Amino acid sequence: MAGEKKSEVTAVWQGGLAFESAAAEGLAVLMDSPMAADGPKGPSPTQLLLMSLAGCTGMDVISILQKKRQDVTGFEVSVVGQRADDHPRYYTDIEIEFVVRGRGIDPRAVERAIELSQDKYCPVSAGLRPRAALVTRFRVEEEAADGEE
Repeated sequence: MAGEKKSEVTAVWQGGLAFESAAAEGLAVLMDSPMAADGPKGPSPTQLLLMSLAGCTGMDVISILQKKRQDVTGFEVSVVGQRADDHPRYYTDIEIEFVVRGRGIDPRAVERAIELSQDKYCPVSAGLRPRAALVTRFRVEEEAADGEE
């Protein structure tokens, strides 16, 4: 394998279409199919892919905003993916919305943090980009300073 960084995970069948997947450190997540007869016991692998994108880019953006000393009090990342009609039904279009709450947040800092995440740091974005068009948008919600209404 290229490089020194490697990850190891396992997936163990739990019956039906469910699998428990665990990292070498023991951290686990249960995956299932939305078509499971008794209802899914966890997110599907493709939903986990979108969750991974939200987490990856979210970690980048919040880290950059903290380094830029932005007074962030709340932060959310929402991801909506559109999949191809035919198998393997990969994601063709993905919209990512960032909502940053805080005091005196500079919208240019948010925009730059998102650009850096998408273009340089987030490996999940980089892995999806060859097939999927990723569109980002953000909004900043001003929060009153302590003691103000």
